Amino acid sequence: MKVRVGARSDIGRARVRNEDSYLVKEPLFAVADGMGGHKGGDVASSLALQTIDAAAAAPKQEDLEHLVEQIKEANHRVLERGETDKDLRGMGTTVTALLTADGKAHVVHVGDSRAYRLRDGTLQQLTEDHTLVQRMVREGKLTEEEAAHHPQRSVLTRALGVDVDIPIDQLTLDVQEGDRVLLCTDGLTSMVGRDRIQEILEGEAEPQAACERLIDAANRAGGDDNITVIVVDFVPDQAATTSGGAKTGLVSGGSQTTTAEQADEATTATSVQRDDGAPARGTVPRRRWPIWAAVAAAVAVAGLVGARIYIDRQWYVGDADGSPQPSWGSSSRTSRRPPTSTPRRQSVSSSGATWRTGSRPTASNRPR
Repeated sequence: MKVRVGARSDIGRARVRNEDSYLVKEPLFAVADGMGGHKGGDVASSLALQTIDAAAAAPKQEDLEHLVEQIKEANHRVLERGETDKDLRGMGTTVTALLTADGKAHVVHVGDSRAYRLRDGTLQQLTEDHTLVQRMVREGKLTEEEAAHHPQRSVLTRALGVDVDIPIDQLTLDVQEGDRVLLCTDGLTSMVGRDRIQEILEGEAEPQAACERLIDAANRAGGDDNITVIVVDFVPDQAATTSGGAKTGLVSGGSQTTTAEQADEATTATSVQRDDGAPARGTVPRRRWPIWAAVAAAVAVAGLVGARIYIDRQWYVGDADGSPQPSWGSSSRTSRRPPTSTPRRQSVSSSGATWRTGSRPTASNRPR
C-alpha cells in the first residue's frame, strides 16, 4: 500500500500575506499556520517545517519518536529566533503532521490546524483544537455551537514558539486501502462546514482536485484566512504515485519551494498573490489579541466564579523589558515555564487509535 498526494496553499481573500507552509516529503506530510507580526508568521511556519523535515528520512514506526523530537527542536528554534530578532518577537506556529509507516499512520499535533480521516462514508476528526473555546467545550462551559461563534475562538492554548516545553499530541492508527486523510489549517475549517468538506472529499477521486475544490469552497465562503490543505490517499501498490499533482518538498506561502537554508532566513514580500495569480482581496492583517482580554471575555460568557483564580492560571501577554512577552499566571510571576504533569492516555475511536497527550497545555494567542 502506497500513497497519492495532493496539496495546495492559498492566501485567501482577506490577507495581504500567506503565513502558512506545508511539507510533502513521503512518508512525512505536514501543515503549519504561522502567526506573529509583520514578518514572523511565515518565518515561524517555514522554520518549523524545515526543522521537522529531517524526520522523513526512514519510514519506520520508531521514527514517530524522532518526529516528536524534531517538533520539540522546531519549538526551540522558533522560540529562540523570536527572542533574538526583535522583528520576529512573538511569532509562533501550529503544526499538524502525518507520518506513514508499515500500514500505520502517526499524527502529531500542536495548535488548531486539523487532521481528518475519511473511511467508508465517515469523516472523523483525528485532532483536537488547542484553543480556549475548545477547552471550555471540553469542560462543559460552552456548547460546540457557541464555540463556533465565540469572539475568542481564535485564541490558542498551545503553539510552537511560545514556551520552552510544550505538550505534543500523538495519535497512531491503522490505515487501509481507500482511506483518505486530510491535513488543513483553520482557514479551511473556519470557512467550510464539516458536511461540505466530506462532500468534496467524496466527490473528487484525485487528491489534487480535492485540494483545489476545498480551497475554492473556502474562498467562496469569504476566504478570511490563509488556506492550506494536503490530501493523502492510501492506494494499492500498483496504483500509487507519490505526488498526485502536489508540489513536493517544503512549500512556504503557497507559492515557492523553500530549501532548509531559505527557511531559516525566510522573509516575505509586502504584497502577495493567490496561487491562481489574482491579487489578494483586502488588506486585513493578522492581529495579536492580548490573552487577558480573551480570558476576561471567556470568563464573562461562561459565568465563571473566581475570575482572579482563573486568570492566575492562564497565560497572558505582559511587558518585559518594554516588549510584550507571554507569562504564566499573575503579573508577579516571570517564569516562562508553566507547571507540567504526567501525560495521560485516552482512547479516540474503535479503530485502534491511541492518543498520547499532555494534560497541562501552555498557551498563546492566535492573531486574526
